[in-house]
Amino acid sequence: MDHGDHSEHAGHVAAGTGGVGGASWGMAAKATVHCLTGCAIGEILGMVIGTALLWGNVPTMVLAISLAFVFGYSFTLFAVRRAGLDWKSAVKIALAADTVSIAVMELVDNSIIALTPGAMDAHLSDGLFWYALLGGFAVAFLITTPVNKWMIGRGRGHAVVHSLH
Repeated sequence: MDHGDHSEHAGHVAAGTGGVGGASWGMAAKATVHCLTGCAIGEILGMVIGTALLWGNVPTMVLAISLAFVFGYSFTLFAVRRAGLDWKSAVKIALAADTVSIAVMELVDNSIIALTPGAMDAHLSDGLFWYALLGGFAVAFLITTPVNKWMIGRGRGHAVVHSLH
């Protein structure tokens, strides 16, 4: 998601812009897509690396989840760095903006994968692997969007990033 033009974000945390918490569903969905993109890149990369190295399920999931956080944070980190913040401030903003969103997304997504019969033992070339992963991302998006809406409406989460413009 390009963070260069933020005109569409103007006033999205103002009272009455979307009901619960004062944030619009559109803004919450955009924040969730932003989070989902970083999480998906990191998680898929982690699974590919773990599979290529013939790791077991647990170390592969640990790597995938770790990379999901790294990539999720990096999208915000580099956007706020471009806005002129120093590294220390940028890291604090990225942690404040994305931690809850990424954590919820990863918890939901990985729970679905773990609970889908056969998905943990499926290979990257198996349709079951991709169905469970993409289905997990879809459900995680649906659950994380209201969380982001609630947080943005209270000046937390992605609202921290948008307060910079």
